[in-house]
Amino acid sequence: MKIEKNKNIKSLNTLGLNVTTLWYADPESREELKELLCNQEFRNIDKLIIGSGSNILFKNNYKGLIIHLAIKEISIVKRDNHFVYVRAGAGVEWDNFVSWCTNRGWGGVENLSAIPGCVGACPIQNIGAYGSEVKDTIVSVEYIMLSSGEEVTIDNASCKFGYRDSVFKNELKLKTAITFVTFKLSLFPQININYADLSKRMEGIKNPTVNDIRQAIIEIREQKLPDPAIVGNAGSFFKNPVVKKERALKLQKENPTLRLYPAKGGYKVPAGWLIEQCGFKGARYGNVGVHPNQALVLLAFDGATGEELLNLAEKIKRSVKDRFNIEIVPEVNVIASS
Repeated sequence: MKIEKNKNIKSLNTLGLNVTTLWYADPESREELKELLCNQEFRNIDKLIIGSGSNILFKNNYKGLIIHLAIKEISIVKRDNHFVYVRAGAGVEWDNFVSWCTNRGWGGVENLSAIPGCVGACPIQNIGAYGSEVKDTIVSVEYIMLSSGEEVTIDNASCKFGYRDSVFKNELKLKTAITFVTFKLSLFPQININYADLSKRMEGIKNPTVNDIRQAIIEIREQKLPDPAIVGNAGSFFKNPVVKKERALKLQKENPTLRLYPAKGGYKVPAGWLIEQCGFKGARYGNVGVHPNQALVLLAFDGATGEELLNLAEKIKRSVKDRFNIEIVPEVNVIASS
């Protein structure tokens, strides 16, 4: 396990913000993590767990300990006539895990292909895309309490999953280090192509496999979303707001091109559409901007700061509120270190 001081973490956040952390460590096992947490030097300083840094916006330099978990084990826990249960380490790249599953013909996570990040982050955000959410495959989550080193395992229900939400974003926010996640995958996948773009891609393909779905989604995402290696971004910056049925249908009647998606409490209205209607799509403001193909993605060009991105996000939020009377909320986790 490496422990470094005053480490530059520009390469460890997909926004590419040029920030440093006072301390940095990359434990490769639960034992190394617990050893780190017991170290008296780090006992009373702030701690932040990161994976690929794909959903983090650093407002300034971090004045604590960043722990980059590198637990990369994958194992089959059990298997029956219909399902296989797979336990994956927090440090496994999420898309590598999806590929590992689809290459075996196992279904459940194929619609979540090409989402950046690590396995340990997926339950925190309850990642979702193309009509699927990771909560529908998660059996249990193992974590360690940062304050005590206690090891805990909770089941799906105890994760309190919601739309881009979980117990890890609320009661347990910044208090845990997820170490392993166990998934339940189908040996006889039920293909989900209800999402419009995906359905169109599948036209002419009889009996598509999970690998067909994966490949189509990768192609769709590559066309819509920028590569963080080329321009800094955190993927979707805002959540899609859920609007009550009457309000949503009225908005759609006034704007026939608007697509709505059923959700608990009403309909999800695409935040990207709202932002585009307010004129931000493709706009640039100094070192930050909005992607020309997908207005949901904010861009951090070379030299951008967290403050610049937050100012743009606030400007967008105010504009959407003023025009549509709809609140949009960031998905990105803003880290401000004092």
